[in-house]
Amino acid sequence: MPSPAGERPLALITGASSGMGAVFARRLAARGLDVALVARRRDRLEALAGELTNSFGVSAIVIVADLSLSDAHLPVMAALEGRGVDVLVNNAGYSLAANYADLDWAAQRDCVMTLVVAVCGLTHAVLPHMLGRGAGRIITVSSLLALSQGGAGHTVYPAAKSFVLKFMLSLDAELRARGVRVTCILPGSTDSEFQSANGTKDAMSGMPKPFIASPEQVVDAALAASDAGRLVVIPGWYNRLAALAFKLAPDGFIRWISASASARFAKGE
Repeated sequence: MPSPAGERPLALITGASSGMGAVFARRLAARGLDVALVARRRDRLEALAGELTNSFGVSAIVIVADLSLSDAHLPVMAALEGRGVDVLVNNAGYSLAANYADLDWAAQRDCVMTLVVAVCGLTHAVLPHMLGRGAGRIITVSSLLALSQGGAGHTVYPAAKSFVLKFMLSLDAELRARGVRVTCILPGSTDSEFQSANGTKDAMSGMPKPFIASPEQVVDAALAASDAGRLVVIPGWYNRLAALAFKLAPDGFIRWISASASARFAKGE
């Protein structure tokens, strides 16, 4: 995937300071791509940038950004100084474990802005370059919960991830014939800082270890799917079985299962 003027192709990765985002950055840098690393924690981004430059000889651009802000994509793109993005990884995300009424609106709004609006904004911003070249990749992290019936706590998270899934499906219908590959990954439980950030690490620790994927497993599944031109990927046989149950079982039964399972992760008053 050569870029104009002999430049290496550039991958832009959000949520790059830890977990799957950092793994995406390492994997793509190992393929010889320059990387633009987006997150809020400068110290972690700079440490990762130094690692990638030293290990793979690529250029690593550190972009400190808060994706919950309105038009958050604008300063991110400005930091690239006109350079086009060849691979976009929409990875940044978090959830709010409390019940919807127990948190103020600003917290709920910021979550939706990060999970939905920033994804749409960044995707829109990178497309002119990709379409002009007739090539590019968009990899977006949704969640197995996008297929669920919702449940207590994390109220906006399944809804936001459902939006992202449908958004990627629609983009694929528009872009596949124009050379841009779209891949949406729906991971289940993953061992990362995600649970520590929302306070559900202890709840997840009770799950059987084989049902918890590593960030490396999820990222490798996403990149393999993108390489193969696959649109939707659900890593792990247990997650694919759950997805099948979401599709085939009666809605009432799935709502009951979802409510029971989610209760252990919700922090109510």
